[in-house]
Amino acid sequence: MKNNVFSFVLRLIVAVFPFILAGCASYYTHYAVFPAENSAGEERQVKLTWQTAEYPGWWVAASKSTPITVETQCSARQWRLVDDSHDNAAQATCDAGIRACGREGLDRLARTGEPAGESARCMAINPGNPEGRVTDIESSLALLVSCEPINTVRGSGEDAENIDYIRASTVPYTIYSRKSPRGSLNARPPELDDSVCETDN
Repeated sequence: MKNNVFSFVLRLIVAVFPFILAGCASYYTHYAVFPAENSAGEERQVKLTWQTAEYPGWWVAASKSTPITVETQCSARQWRLVDDSHDNAAQATCDAGIRACGREGLDRLARTGEPAGESARCMAINPGNPEGRVTDIESSLALLVSCEPINTVRGSGEDAENIDYIRASTVPYTIYSRKSPRGSLNARPPELDDSVCETDN
């Protein structure tokens, strides 16, 4: 009888505990949009987006986040910066902290022109902090871009698409982000306007 009661209580705890954890979290959307040049020297808007689930400091669970997505206006190329808490961090072995690695055949180091494969860090947020996590980011952050595309266009003719991205710089970009409760009216990041892409072509 005692074993049955203990087994029931244990199953109940296992079933309910995830809901308790979820109920204690506050969910936020973070984004930033700022002007910058791409590698071709064209003026573009650059957008960063990510989400967090934040727990009180006294709670047993640690705050969590999605990777940070970096988009450049008029480009199909998207970067995802991860930290060691993310599931796909094992593939991002180019450095510690919040980073994105290069892709063979697509990127090269802007300073040397050498190919930038998976062992080369192409983007980093708050690069001076090798233990940085996305959940640590406050209202401002530093984005260091070390790579440039080998080709700014992929394909040809009607199938051609732009894969350029924010210009590399030896000095990090200083960016200010917005944080809103998920589901609120101002939680949705603005869309990047594609009309300027048609004007440039």
